[in-house]
Amino acid sequence: MKKQIKDFDLKGKKVIIRCDFNVPMEDGKITDNTRIKSSLKTIRYAVNHGGKVILLSHLGRIKEDKDKEKYSLKLVSDELSKLLKKKVKFINKTKGKEVENAVKQMKEKEIILLENTRFEDLDGKKESKNDKELGKYWANLGDIFINDAFGTIHRNHASNVGIASNLPSGLGMLVNKEIKVLNKLLKNPKKPYVIVLGGAKVSDKLDLIKNLVKKADYILIGGGMAFTFLKAAGFSIGSSLLEKDKLSECQKLLDEYPEKIILPIDIITSDKISNDAKTHLRFINEIEEDEMGLDIGVGTIKVFKQYLEDSKTIFWNGPMGCFEYKPFEEGTKSLCEIIANTDAYKVIGGGDTISAVTKFGFEDKMDHLSTGGGASLTYLEGKKLEALDIIDEKE
Repeated sequence: MKKQIKDFDLKGKKVIIRCDFNVPMEDGKITDNTRIKSSLKTIRYAVNHGGKVILLSHLGRIKEDKDKEKYSLKLVSDELSKLLKKKVKFINKTKGKEVENAVKQMKEKEIILLENTRFEDLDGKKESKNDKELGKYWANLGDIFINDAFGTIHRNHASNVGIASNLPSGLGMLVNKEIKVLNKLLKNPKKPYVIVLGGAKVSDKLDLIKNLVKKADYILIGGGMAFTFLKAAGFSIGSSLLEKDKLSECQKLLDEYPEKIILPIDIITSDKISNDAKTHLRFINEIEEDEMGLDIGVGTIKVFKQYLEDSKTIFWNGPMGCFEYKPFEEGTKSLCEIIANTDAYKVIGGGDTISAVTKFGFEDKMDHLSTGGGASLTYLEGKKLEALDIIDEKE
């Protein structure tokens, strides 16, 4: 059992909390503050128990100097201040005298947010490659390290593994909740247990399928990844997305689990991806050479509904099509509604799927929206989460 934030006496201590403020932005505005809101419980706990709270997070990928302006955490500090109804002091540096002085002058219950940890990637990817000196530097700013960034808990970075290697450490409330939910899906799911997988790449989900197919009753497959399976099953898929190097693995899974892996029976096709695209409903043996499949069809929705209605546990990762475009939204939208109206324990895994559930107004009907798609998949694949493993065990 890993240590939790509640296992520490925080009063008067400098508490470094690694959060996940990797939020979407457009035209200088945060378009979805879900991840910021998800961090509030842990931050409030640290403040209410007398901690001096130092927040760290990454935002986006920093490849060149001009990315700094686009991915500054200043907007996040403003949003945090509003949500907490408390001033969050923003330091526009990741290290140096300004950071050290600000930390030195902190009083109990104060909060500071340092600049985007990935700014350090401009100097030899020191954050992303877990530079030992950088991890040690950040650790020296605090007394206790709390990891509450589930979205990066499968990464070996200086701001998580690096700091935890040098300080007493524990988990925040968000990470603790995420791990409990995933353990429920892995170890003791109520049956029937149905997994819904979509998204573009089958390569991203093969390890997940291999690990969960023995635990799940059914795996329903849609999205771009379905076409490699359909091709492996002998169908012509036109110009739809295909990963040729994964055909044999898909074929093997279909041969081993023919009753468990459920593929689309019809598809919405078009020759382009746009809001004015002309579409066709095709059975999977009717897809024409110049067409690509961009959503599941009405027949597939009905088939998937039959499996979902009777389920007791549902895990969904990946949309059923290009739902961002009106002609290709119906499959994903319909599944949102079907899943929302079941009595099952419903877990939504990660970014695009949460965006879809939120877009169509069903987020409040789900039991858990996971803040980390990649981290969820890594854990459900049975692989190690490096930034979780490093956290101190309870004695």
